[in-house]
Amino acid sequence: MRKSYVAAHVYMIVGVISGLYYRELTKINDFEGETQLGVLHTHLLALGMLVFLIVLGLDKVFGLSGNKQFTYFFWFYNAGLSITCLSMLYRGTQTVLGNEVPELFSLVGGLGHIILTVGLVLLFILLGKRVKEHESARSGQAEQTEPVNSPV
Repeated sequence: MRKSYVAAHVYMIVGVISGLYYRELTKINDFEGETQLGVLHTHLLALGMLVFLIVLGLDKVFGLSGNKQFTYFFWFYNAGLSITCLSMLYRGTQTVLGNEVPELFSLVGGLGHIILTVGLVLLFILLGKRVKEHESARSGQAEQTEPVNSPV
């Protein structure tokens, strides 16, 4: 559970800093157009901080962490989000500075999204297993706690 908390905290800090970076860079360069820096802030806060806060709650209820599949989810998801956001940071900064951005960075961003999706698929597979186990355990407890009808 601690990994999810730390990840959420780091994404919150980086998300807030990216918003400050966007505001200051565009102000210094008198830039008023569209740039990916404008959505980098929300990507980090929503896909980073909020997702890991939700995962933290799900982990508390269903015991997701400590599982090999959770570790795979954690690293795939973070790698995908990091690649995506770094691509957005580079592309957005170059746009504000008026430089051309190589087409390669669209491919890098797409690769980041693919890796992010793999992480989400792994999370949902693990969550599905845990929900099923949780339901089975609850139904097993219900059967054990039902009173036995004995003839009196």
